[in-house]
Amino acid sequence: MSSSSARPELARWRLAITAAFGLGGITVSAWGPRLPAIKAGLGVGTATLGLLLAGATVGAILGLLASTPLLHRLGSRRAVSGAILLIAAAMTVMGLALIVGSVPLLAVAFVVTGTGVGTCDVLINVEGAAVERAAGRTLMPSMHAAWSIGAAVGSGIGAACAALDITPAAQFIGEAVLIAAAALGVAAGIPRGERAPAEQAPRDRGARLRQWLRGWLNLQLLLIGLVMLGVELGEGSANSWLTLAVRTNHGQTAAVAALFFTVFAACEGLTRIFAGPVVDRLGRVATIRLTTALGVIGIVVFILAGNRWIVLLGVVLWAVGVSMGFPLGMSAAAESGPDPAARISVVASIGYFANLAGPPAIGALAQSAGLLNSLWLIAALFVAAFAAAGSLRPRRPAQEPAYAAQPDSVG
Repeated sequence: MSSSSARPELARWRLAITAAFGLGGITVSAWGPRLPAIKAGLGVGTATLGLLLAGATVGAILGLLASTPLLHRLGSRRAVSGAILLIAAAMTVMGLALIVGSVPLLAVAFVVTGTGVGTCDVLINVEGAAVERAAGRTLMPSMHAAWSIGAAVGSGIGAACAALDITPAAQFIGEAVLIAAAALGVAAGIPRGERAPAEQAPRDRGARLRQWLRGWLNLQLLLIGLVMLGVELGEGSANSWLTLAVRTNHGQTAAVAALFFTVFAACEGLTRIFAGPVVDRLGRVATIRLTTALGVIGIVVFILAGNRWIVLLGVVLWAVGVSMGFPLGMSAAAESGPDPAARISVVASIGYFANLAGPPAIGALAQSAGLLNSLWLIAALFVAAFAAAGSLRPRRPAQEPAYAAQPDSVG
């Protein structure tokens, strides 16, 4: 492929994967604003609602496990578009379950939706890392920014539908149609074939499984996972506890507390959007050390400050601290050895665990130590992420031959 023809294809590839990240963000935020209406419509309690949401978490873990064999079997194009179509189908079932008032069917739909999201997450990170290699520059943070923007859009859609008295069922089915249509556009932009880094992934299924299991004993992957553990616990805890801490511990109004969280989300997204050139200049290791150091300062300021403007400064630095661990960790894992999907699934599992288990851990500590004091755990894990940042050092030169995609019959 000539360089003149490769450049437009690379641009389409990057756009397609960025769009897929955005779709993922829209999906995971679709039902949050509609939970009160879902609860009232089904006549269920908070505990039942919590179990339904836990189903999405279980599904996401299943998706992480399924992503690698799916990629090897179908190829990148079909695997990514198939995962997005699975999400669309599950959201349609979610809407139908709400129409007929079936809690069991809704539970199944949440599990399947989570499976689609978990699978898609690994696959698009594999593709994003391949786009980075082809472009020869850092692009993953801006792709993850698309996820953040998609989450904001998804929340906005849900809030608007609630304000307009559009039922959750109608919203989910309508979004499913749009997501399914977008899947076709995403598929068209993905080059055919599996990505083939310098070291080929094993073709035998048993060898692939053994390689994936060895990933959990690989020191570099575990250290990358530690970086992601630190920053993702910080992000998940901010999503759950920042507003409450600003409201109850710093004495601000509910409106100001909500605004502080909006600032957090905006700063995280903006850091990701503009971080690429910084990473290219400083490298992943220095970038993670810089951002996690700022995160430690932000958490300390947030805990100790009394003035609301200084507290807001702490929120900004906290957001910068959590912004880069996940995208740069995914890039580092993808290029750390053969079979990027298997390696990404290992570190993604650690990141997912931290994001999901972090808020309950903070809540448990808050019961005895107080909410602000419990946030010292985040500061400690930021320090651990700082110490483990060396694991993100590139294993081989950043620039490699563009694409390295192998034509196959499963494109």
